[in-house]
Amino acid sequence: MRNAAREETMSDTQTMSVTPLDAPAGAKVTGVDLSQPLNHENGEGILDALAEHGVLVFPDQNLTPEQQVEFSRLFGEVEINHNAARFGIEGSPEIYIISNVTKDGKPIGSSRAGEEWHSDMCYAKRPARATMLYAVEVPTLHGMTLGDTAFANAAAAWDALPDEMRDRIRDLRAVFDFTKRKRPYVPDAETIAKYPPVDHPMVRRHPRTGRLGLYVMKVDSTSVVGMEQEDARRLIDALSDHIIKPRFVYRHQWTPRDLVVWDNCTVQHKAIVDYDHPQRRLMWRTTIRGDVPV
Repeated sequence: MRNAAREETMSDTQTMSVTPLDAPAGAKVTGVDLSQPLNHENGEGILDALAEHGVLVFPDQNLTPEQQVEFSRLFGEVEINHNAARFGIEGSPEIYIISNVTKDGKPIGSSRAGEEWHSDMCYAKRPARATMLYAVEVPTLHGMTLGDTAFANAAAAWDALPDEMRDRIRDLRAVFDFTKRKRPYVPDAETIAKYPPVDHPMVRRHPRTGRLGLYVMKVDSTSVVGMEQEDARRLIDALSDHIIKPRFVYRHQWTPRDLVVWDNCTVQHKAIVDYDHPQRRLMWRTTIRGDVPV
């Protein structure tokens, strides 16, 4: 994922610059206005950069919900969250609100989403390809920014495993269960029925680059196909702890109008909930549907 900064001429009027972060994952992308339509060169450059770096940070973007949804379509089909009726935006149901803000005594968004390490929609037959988060309001306290998001490079974690462990797990499949993750709401029976337990490869191949990465999570992964439960639990926990070692983690400190996109094939993430009222956090999330993992 780490390359020197490069510039790509994307149109007659814009030059997009992709600068790798000094971190185990991620790059900053400047010189492109995401409120405007992207030409083919823009789109392909962004798709390549996401596949290479795992996390892309687009600073200082002024977006409406409609513009965020339109940019999200670059990556594929935009999902409508199963809780969108409660925390969606009128006219843009693809936007899911992450927020601790209340209006008329009621929450306007999901206030404690993603507190555990995970990859979005790993419990679905076709997990999310990418996720996009736009910072509308960022909490601060005494001049310090709160509400960071941490990202773990699961491809680098795979590369760092001993050959013996890689050979052991290369063809294993983990079972993922929607009901096991802690959520700020109780899913209804219809939603639970929509996401029965599913198994995915524990070592996932990226559809664009072919790079391998670990695809296992301590909470969502409940067992390993063909393995005794005690042994499976021990393996899941060991690999999950390995993925989130500090040398694989980038922690993003948000600034208002940051747009961050991450690749759910090779990156796991976790919300840092270190804020509370009266600090306000308001984020718009879109999730892009992916393919069946291989």
